Amino acid sequence: MWKKDNYDVIVIGGGTSGVAAAIAAARTGADTLVIERLGTLGGQMNVSGPPGFAYANLYNERHERIIGGIITETHERLLEAGHALPHLEPDFRGWYTFAYVDPDWWGLLMFEMMQENHVDLLLHTLAVDVVKDGSTVTGVVVEHVSGRQTLHAKVFIDCTGEGEIAARAGAPFEVLPKEQMEPHSLAFTADGVDWDKVLRYVKDNPQEFEFERFLANSQHQWTYEELIERIRKVDSIVEFGEIMGYRSIKMKGLETGEWHGFSGIGFFLIPREGGVIQAHFQHSSQIGNCDATNVEDLTYAEIECRRQVVIAWKFIKKYLPGFERAYITRICPELRIREGRRIMGDYVLQAEDVVEERKFPDVIGKSAFPAGAVHVVGPGTLESMVPPMLLKSGGSHDIPYRCLVPREIENLLVAGKAISTARAVYQRFLMQTMVTGQAAGVAAALAARDGITPRQLEADVSELQRILVAQGAILTGTH
Repeated sequence: MWKKDNYDVIVIGGGTSGVAAAIAAARTGADTLVIERLGTLGGQMNVSGPPGFAYANLYNERHERIIGGIITETHERLLEAGHALPHLEPDFRGWYTFAYVDPDWWGLLMFEMMQENHVDLLLHTLAVDVVKDGSTVTGVVVEHVSGRQTLHAKVFIDCTGEGEIAARAGAPFEVLPKEQMEPHSLAFTADGVDWDKVLRYVKDNPQEFEFERFLANSQHQWTYEELIERIRKVDSIVEFGEIMGYRSIKMKGLETGEWHGFSGIGFFLIPREGGVIQAHFQHSSQIGNCDATNVEDLTYAEIECRRQVVIAWKFIKKYLPGFERAYITRICPELRIREGRRIMGDYVLQAEDVVEERKFPDVIGKSAFPAGAVHVVGPGTLESMVPPMLLKSGGSHDIPYRCLVPREIENLLVAGKAISTARAVYQRFLMQTMVTGQAAGVAAALAARDGITPRQLEADVSELQRILVAQGAILTGTH
C-alpha cells in the first residue's frame, strides 16, 4: 500500500520494466513506490500481450545464457509452481529458445514479489506532470479517485513505456511520424482447440506456414527441404511455440472478403493450469497510422482493432482446422503499443552496436535480439517484415548504463522500451525491458543512498555492476 509522500525511489509504471525496477531498487535498500495507472501489474505480459514471447532470446546463437536476474527468477518460480514451461529448443528452430508462462499467474506473482520486497503500490493512479528545480526532477504530480497530489523522491524511474514522465520533464526524444510507425495490436486468447488436428494439418501442409523464417535464425546450413523434414518429425504442438501463416486459407478469405486484410493469421501457444495449451492471437488484429502519443489515434485504434477481432474470430472458427469448437477466453484490455517515443540519453545505442556485438565498460545487461525488424500493416505482416540485421557471430551486445540516463534532466532514469536507442534497435521485448528495469532500479537505489544523481553515477558503475551480478544479472563471460 501507499503510505507516504516521500520515497527514496519512485517508479512510474508497473509493467515489465517497472516491476523489475521496483524489486531491484528495494533489494538494494531503497524505500520504493510504484505508481501504476491500472489496477494490475505486468504490462505486456498480462495486460497487452504477448506471453508467447515471454522468455525468448535469453540465450544467444552460441547457446550461451546471456540474460539472468529477476527475469530468470520469475520463470523459475512459475515453473516450480506449474505455471510455465521449461526452456524449449526444438530441433528445427536452430538456436532459438523460448519458455512460455501463464500470463495471469505471472501477474499474480508480481504482486507477491512486491509484498516480499516491501514495495509500496499506488494503483489506479495516473502521473500527469513533474515538479522540477531547474533541470532536477523533485516530484511527480498524480491524479486518482482521491484527488490530485504531489509525491517526492530522491530518484525517479520512468517505466511508462512511452517515456511520458521524461517527455513532460523536458528530456529530448525521438518519435517517428505515425505513417512510419509500426502497427499496434489487440491480442486475444482462445481455448477449446483440437491440438491433434492442428498438429496434423501443420505437418501435412508445411508450405502453408512461415517456417522459412527459421532458416535465417539458424546456425545450421539447412535447405528448406531439410527443415521441413525436421518439422514433420515434431510430435508435440508445444515445440512450435508459434504457428504463423495459413497462406492459402488467408488468400481465400481475402478473395471472399471474410478476412479483414489488416494482418496475417497466426498465434503463440501459452500454458494454463493442468497442462492446458491455449492459442494467443497477437497478429490477427492490428492498426497502422497510429501515434501512440495521441489520444485520438489510440481511441480509434482500440475501436478498430476490436472490429477486426470479431471478423478474425468468425473466420478462424470457420476455416482453421482444429478451431471448429474453440472459444475466446480473453481479449486483452488494451492495445499492445509497438512503437512510440525513444528518450535520448547520454548514449544512443546504434544498429552497428548490435550487429558488431559491441561491449561497453558501463554494461548493465545484454541482448541477442537482432536489429532492424519492422512489422507492417497488411495480410503479410510477418512475411513482409524488413529482414533483421543479425549479430555477426551469434553472440550478444551490451546495453550501456548511459542509455538509461536522459539528457538535460537530473534525478531521472528511463527503463523499458523508451530507453535511448536508434529506431532499428528499439528495446521493446520482455527480456530487454526487464534487464533495463532491473539495472535502473539498482542505479536509482545507489544514487538515492549516496545523494548523487544518476548521471554522476556514470563516473563509476563498478558497484552498480557488482550488485547486478549479485542479483543474478549476466554482464561478462559470453561472446
